[in-house]
Amino acid sequence: MSNRLALVTGATSGIGLAFAERLAAEGRDLIVVGRTEERLHAFAAAHPDVEVRAIVADLSTPAGIDAVAAAVADAPLDLLVNNAGVSHYMPLAELPAERAREVVNVKVLAPTLLTRAAVGGMLDRGRGTLLNVAGMIAFSGPAGPEVMPRRAVYAGSLAHLVTMTQALAAELAGSGVSAHVVCPGVVATNFHTVQGLDLSAVPRMSAEDLATGALAGIALGETVIAPGVEDRRLLDEVFAADLAAFAGQRPALATRYRA
Repeated sequence: MSNRLALVTGATSGIGLAFAERLAAEGRDLIVVGRTEERLHAFAAAHPDVEVRAIVADLSTPAGIDAVAAAVADAPLDLLVNNAGVSHYMPLAELPAERAREVVNVKVLAPTLLTRAAVGGMLDRGRGTLLNVAGMIAFSGPAGPEVMPRRAVYAGSLAHLVTMTQALAAELAGSGVSAHVVCPGVVATNFHTVQGLDLSAVPRMSAEDLATGALAGIALGETVIAPGVEDRRLLDEVFAADLAAFAGQRPALATRYRA
C-alpha cells in the first residue's frame, strides 16, 4: 500500500462506513474490519482508486480481537479508527452475561488491544493518529433515575474510552503520535433500531457530519471531540472539575466521614 494507510473497525455500516468513505475519498488506502464479508468486499469493489484490504472479524470474541491486533501490528498505519460498537441498553440486573461480555469486549478490550498493537509502530515512525469512537453517554453517569434507557455497562464502557484516551494523549505528548476520542450524541444509523429502539423522532446527526467533525477535531488538536456540543467551554469545565477533584485529595479522612 503506497498511500497513507488507515484501519477502520465496524466499517460495514453507519459511522464506520462514513469514516471509510471519507478516508477513501481523501485517497487513503484502507484496512476495513467487520463481521459481514460481503459488505467488506462490496466496499472494496466500489473504491478501485485506493487499495482496500478486508478483514472479517468479530471483535466481541478474543479470536477476532487477536486477528485484527496482529494485522494492526504488522501494518504501517497512519490512522487507527476504533469504531466498532454494540448497544445492549439494559439494566445491569437484566443484562445477560454474554451481552455484558460483548459490550466490554467490543468497546473496552478491543480498542485497548488494537491501540496497543498500533502505537508501538507509530512511535517508531514518529507519526500516527489514534481515534476512539465513544459517545456523549460517557458523561451521563451523574444522571438520575428518570433518564432512560438504562445503560450502566454501555455508559461505563464509553467513559473508559474517554479517560483512557485522555491519559494516552498525555503519554504520547511530543512523540508525533496523537490520541483522540470522538463523542457523538444520537446518530442517524441503524445502531439503535437493531435493538428495537425507535429514535426516529429524536433529532440526530448524520454519520457523515460526525466523521467530518471528528477529523476536524483532530486537526484542531482536540483530545476529546464532541461534534454536537457548540460551546466548547462546557467540556473544558468538566475536565477542569475532574482535575480539581483529583488534586483536592488528602491523606486525612474528610470531615464529613468522621463520626
